[in-house]
Amino acid sequence: MTTRRLLLTLAIASAAGLAANDARPAEQPTGKPHILMILADDLGWGDVGFHGGEIKTPNLDRLAFSGARLEQFNVQPVCSPTRAALMTGRYPMRHGLQVGVVRPWAQYGLPLEERTLPQALKEAGYATAICGKWHLGHFQPEYLPTRRGFDRQYGHYNGAIDYFTHQRDGGHDWHRDDKACYDQGYSTFLLADEAVRIIRQHNLAKPLFLYLAFNAVHAPHQVPPAYVEPYRHLDEPRRTYAGMVAAMDEAIGRVLAALEERRMRQRTLVVFSSDNGGPAPGRVTSNGRYRAGKGTLYEGGVRVAACAAWEGHIKPGTVVDQPLHIVDWYPTLLKLAGAPLDQKLPLDGRDAWPTITQGKPSPHDEIVLNAAPASGAILVGQWKLVIRGGLGTAEDQQAEAKPRGKRAKASEPIELFNLAVDPYEKENLAPKHPEKVQELRARYKRLAAQAVPPKAAPKPSGFRSPKVWGHGE
Repeated sequence: MTTRRLLLTLAIASAAGLAANDARPAEQPTGKPHILMILADDLGWGDVGFHGGEIKTPNLDRLAFSGARLEQFNVQPVCSPTRAALMTGRYPMRHGLQVGVVRPWAQYGLPLEERTLPQALKEAGYATAICGKWHLGHFQPEYLPTRRGFDRQYGHYNGAIDYFTHQRDGGHDWHRDDKACYDQGYSTFLLADEAVRIIRQHNLAKPLFLYLAFNAVHAPHQVPPAYVEPYRHLDEPRRTYAGMVAAMDEAIGRVLAALEERRMRQRTLVVFSSDNGGPAPGRVTSNGRYRAGKGTLYEGGVRVAACAAWEGHIKPGTVVDQPLHIVDWYPTLLKLAGAPLDQKLPLDGRDAWPTITQGKPSPHDEIVLNAAPASGAILVGQWKLVIRGGLGTAEDQQAEAKPRGKRAKASEPIELFNLAVDPYEKENLAPKHPEKVQELRARYKRLAAQAVPPKAAPKPSGFRSPKVWGHGE
């Protein structure tokens, strides 16, 4: 080989090596971020390291401090309503999903006329996938994730599955592309495995929307023994719960590492949130000093640990102390993705990007925290009006679902809080500020009048669990 030919060969090889090692701008679409939406289940506000919690969450801490901690981020009091709000940008009172959750036997789900987040992102050219908990109905094929905008599905339809057997009430609840799947393993790790697989196989010519919805750390409280050992000083059930949080954090770290391996991290907006506040605070979870927990309209039920990170777009160390709601991610993500916001059903969500990235005030004049027949809450600035805010028991939820004429007349205690000076809701200011109560009550009534009746219903008499949860398998 001549010297000239040798040099030419080396130059070609060098150029090929550089191209192979720098796939970031060449193979990824310009201006459309990849989106990784991570949703934890029943995580307490105080059970993350970035809120000073005793449970070690190094991966979530790095994520939070690399971007923005959303310190007044609101969700619904329980699981399905929060997921409905995320998927549609609309309050669950508009879906009839404002009370309780979608049970395995429920003959309803997220209404089919709703345009979902993955459907809208597909219109903008995204590949879409869900790994984890759906919880928005499965009684007919049309309600399954692959019919609601997801190209790929892996995980379970219902809440409270066994982490190892993947059973719920005697029925198998683990599916791939909406067909029964019998993969063996701890569900938190199986979901992370699938998310990593999707990232590694993804065609970088398309933007990716990956919705990673863990069943962790919802009951039943189960985790491999090695994760409990560091927390043996805690009493049960918090000891096992702590191990579950640590296992979920490890799983999240693996997924973030996969983004780094594919050189996707710089072009990925990563969002993390819990779906509601922690249940049984003090015994199982910690919501910090916030009042009460899951199933209530107090801050411990609706203010959750949340953060967002995107290198070069969200300044590291940002703290957002403005009221936002999970409905806001729908319009925010669609705008970032270049997807059209025009649709038949109007949105409750608002574009939160200026608030997160520029320090602008909340885009909301008011936030409806819920509107059910016998309870509700509204947030106007830092003033919060709560009507029967402690609603959370199964009996209360069944009472909510009954038509007004068939319900026993419930008391309607009104509470008013100024979260700017009393975020822990210790002093009810309603007696001192009747004019503020009247103002917020009028706003609430106007919006609550738009609610549709709740779809929640008790288990049918004589119902028998199928061998596989789904749509008649």
